[in-house]
Amino acid sequence: MAKRISSFLAVICAVLVAQPLMAGNALMPAGTSVAVAKSTLTVTPDREWNRLSARPDRNSETWTLDGDDLNGVNFYSIETGRTLFREVSRKTRPLPRFSSTMLLTDIPALLENSYRIALGTTLFSMTAIEPATFLGEKGVRFSYSFRKQMEDVSRSGEAVGAIVKGRLYLVTFDAPAILYFDRDVPAFRQIWSSARLETPPALARR
Repeated sequence: MAKRISSFLAVICAVLVAQPLMAGNALMPAGTSVAVAKSTLTVTPDREWNRLSARPDRNSETWTLDGDDLNGVNFYSIETGRTLFREVSRKTRPLPRFSSTMLLTDIPALLENSYRIALGTTLFSMTAIEPATFLGEKGVRFSYSFRKQMEDVSRSGEAVGAIVKGRLYLVTFDAPAILYFDRDVPAFRQIWSSARLETPPALARR
C-alpha cells in the first residue's frame, strides 16, 4: 500500500511540475457551449477546464482540470477506417480501426484494444457495460480500470459513446483510482450529458 501511494505521489509531482511548461493550452469557460474534436459535437461545461494543445489524434482532444494524468477527458469524433490514437507502429502494432458497421457493444473493445497498444498496458479490465442514450441516440456507457506501462498507479475510467450517421462520437474520462476519479467523475458526467450535435452553419442557412 505504501508503495502504491508513493508511486501515486510521484505521478502528481511530475504532472504539477510539467503542466506550467505546456504551451498552446486554452481555457474552456464555464457555461459556454464549445465545439470539440474538430466536429459539430458541442459540450457546455459547468466549470473551467483546460484544453490541451496535444491531441490523441486529429479528430480528438483532451481536457483536464489538473493535468491529463490526474483527470483527463478525451473527446473523439471518428469516421470509419480511422483509429482513436496516432499509430504507434502500423507494421508491428497496428491500432484497431473504427468501422461504421460496428455494434455498440464493439465500442468498449475498440477502446480497450487501443489502450493496450497506445499505452502499452497489459492490465486493463472492463468493470461495467450498459445501454445509454447519448446525443439523442442509442449508445453505450462503460467503466474500466487499467495501469499505464511502467506505473504502479491504478486508474479508473468511464466512457459513453454512440454511432451517429456512420461516425463514432466517444467521450472518456481517466483518473487515478485514489482520490481523483471519485472526486471528478461527476464533472465528467455533467460534460457528456450536455453534449449536442450542432447543425453546421452552411447547412443551417439552406
